[in-house]
Amino acid sequence: MKLSITLALAALSSSACSAFALSPNHAVRSSLTKSNAAPPAFIHQAKVKTSDVSLSATSTSISADSKAMTTRGGGLPVDIPLLTFFGLWYLGNYYYNVSNKLALKAAGGATGFPLTISALQLGIGSLYGIFLWLAPDARNPPKITMDDIIKMLPVAFCYAGAHSASVFSFASGSVSFGQIVKAAEPAFAAVLSQFVYNKPVSKAKWWCLPVVIGGVILASVNELDFAWSALISACIANMFAAVKGNENKKLMETEGLKDRLGSVGNQFCVTSILGFLLSIPFVLWKEGSKLGQFVDLFKSSTALKTNLIAR
Repeated sequence: MKLSITLALAALSSSACSAFALSPNHAVRSSLTKSNAAPPAFIHQAKVKTSDVSLSATSTSISADSKAMTTRGGGLPVDIPLLTFFGLWYLGNYYYNVSNKLALKAAGGATGFPLTISALQLGIGSLYGIFLWLAPDARNPPKITMDDIIKMLPVAFCYAGAHSASVFSFASGSVSFGQIVKAAEPAFAAVLSQFVYNKPVSKAKWWCLPVVIGGVILASVNELDFAWSALISACIANMFAAVKGNENKKLMETEGLKDRLGSVGNQFCVTSILGFLLSIPFVLWKEGSKLGQFVDLFKSSTALKTNLIAR
């Protein structure tokens, strides 16, 4: 209410000034003919009324946004549902890291089957997305074309690369160390965006990077379970993730693609399916000769079976 009154007074004041204030060449203007005289007063009144209507609409919009935020926040100036989803995401990410590490450890660690486990995780996620498409009243499937799928391949490849490199990093070192290095992903994204994709990064974001990088360095120095393989893998994962983010922005600029995908969930599912398919050749190349051992281990190891599916 105070805001709308203030805006209305400001508009009336500016209208009054424009209507009655004298300009430096007032003497010259007063000597003009009646045909060039100032417009009638009713025109100024119409302008004031138009301004009042515009301010009223703006005030109503601000009031509606404020009311919506208050309603979502239960009377508090915060978005409680958003904070709840963020907390659930953080909790889910924590349990994912734990179950992922247990599955990798049960499969032999870095020398076991990290690529196989990584690909199977993408496959399980893909099956869940397909189930939602087939289930009644769950989620409408996307209506993408083959050309859309081809355009999504770079994003899917980077997604699969980031996921596989992260899994290998967790297999080579501790979960805490992998997460520490992965925290430097914004630095990779900023450098690529600025110098490769020619999308300037704000100064505020650049000033935040030394804090992030410095924290990663300090944490890495004090990490007791330091491993070069884990460090390199996590950095590769950061690079893939940074490229994926920038490529995804370019992809979403494709005309009509958002409408054909239908939702963010559909986009993620299609990306997961393509990432899973792109991972299979690398699994066969690196671990194909011992997949029989993995099948026997999967049947006999409860820890591997439980944590792989739980993921």
